[in-house]
Amino acid sequence: MAEKLEPAKVLYCGVCSLPAEYCEFGPDFGRCKPWLIENAPDLYPDLLKEANEKGADKVSDQLQSVGISSGGADGAQSSAQTGGTSKKEEVKRLPGGKLKKKERQEVIIEKVVRNKRKCITIVKGLELFGIKLSDASKKLGKKFATGASVVKGPTEKEQIDVQGDIIYDIVEFITDTWPDVPERSIFFIEDGKKVQAG
Repeated sequence: MAEKLEPAKVLYCGVCSLPAEYCEFGPDFGRCKPWLIENAPDLYPDLLKEANEKGADKVSDQLQSVGISSGGADGAQSSAQTGGTSKKEEVKRLPGGKLKKKERQEVIIEKVVRNKRKCITIVKGLELFGIKLSDASKKLGKKFATGASVVKGPTEKEQIDVQGDIIYDIVEFITDTWPDVPERSIFFIEDGKKVQAG
């Protein structure tokens, strides 16, 4: 007579409810990682190693923010002598250690053709010069006797959409109306390339 087999014991994830070995193929592996490190470290040894490295990085970052560095007492004195410049550096750093670039002050004008013959002129970047976009759209609408409105663009930044092809007339209007906007910082988008207006 054949031996009776025991049923397999399966460990299910407490976050996504999949079997633990299938979590990496689940909908949100990032949320499962802490649970897996705690409850199934043998299934994903790389996660345990990654968590230990992140923990070490976090501790070293905390020590640096307090003013203690691997250089010992000399390092603490040098950070005190700089006058707290590390705080300015922290503001510029994004998660992942990337530096945030300062946004360039430039106005970008682009013509978009819709329905094969209707044109819309898009103006981006006026707000970087301290210009209120709602006021600017009213002035553009009056000057060119057309519809102009402030809308959110594809990058979730506000821009002005002006009906009609006024791409070459708009540069002179912008520089005359708002003297803070120099002509050298106005650009056109032509055939997917950025070209200076001047």
